[in-house]
Amino acid sequence: MDADFADSLIRPDWPDLPAGVQALATTRIGGESSGPYDDGQGGGGLNLGLHVGDDPAAVAANRARLQACLPGRPAWISQVHGADVVDAASVQPGAPVRSGDASIATAPGVVCAILTADCLPVLFAGLDGKVVGAAHAGWRGLAGGVLGATLAAMRAAGAGEITAWLGPAIGPDAFEVGEDVLQAFEIALPGGCADAFRSLPGKPGKYLADMYLLARRMLARDGVTRVHGGGRCTFGERDVFYSYRRDGVSGRQASLIWF
Repeated sequence: MDADFADSLIRPDWPDLPAGVQALATTRIGGESSGPYDDGQGGGGLNLGLHVGDDPAAVAANRARLQACLPGRPAWISQVHGADVVDAASVQPGAPVRSGDASIATAPGVVCAILTADCLPVLFAGLDGKVVGAAHAGWRGLAGGVLGATLAAMRAAGAGEITAWLGPAIGPDAFEVGEDVLQAFEIALPGGCADAFRSLPGKPGKYLADMYLLARRMLARDGVTRVHGGGRCTFGERDVFYSYRRDGVSGRQASLIWF
């Protein structure tokens, strides 16, 4: 395995991750992509998104590099900022693309995968190690209940108590939003979101939103209090992460989980 690529992988600090469950998140470092999809330091970037305008051959090489350290092919889904949950085992080469913003796995070697470039990736594991999941939580999906839908699917598949990890996303000092986002969470979390929004001086109707705090509130409401991660900022860490908000044209990093 390439040293730059191996060193760039984030292994979650996740104290109650069950034995036998593996998780990781990628960065923009250690790949083949050039131009706006590079590593931000003049080297090749590990863009994993096929839909962002990058050279498909470079993305294929990046995905192959990632797959070499996984037990199976990642279940790439077409993310649409909604709340639908896909069975990761149903995502097969040659089959129609599955749309959704979360996936779960109940069999060994099936890899749940989420692509992000500011949105919040959330990884889940049942404490018994028999069900795992991954969710793509942009603000629309987060307000629309994607985390609760993922938990419901995992519980329907037999998961008991569930632990979660919040992957790299745009941080609370960088995520500027408008009244529409505040109002969406006032509906989704009545009485429980005011401290996740800070007014921006000189910008009426504009706020800095804390997606990590909003996600923790959503998870707690749905019975998940074992929550870890949530300390990185894709917007601020230019040499580590892709950020659509920062750069406009941007690659995608991945968060993955399997057992």
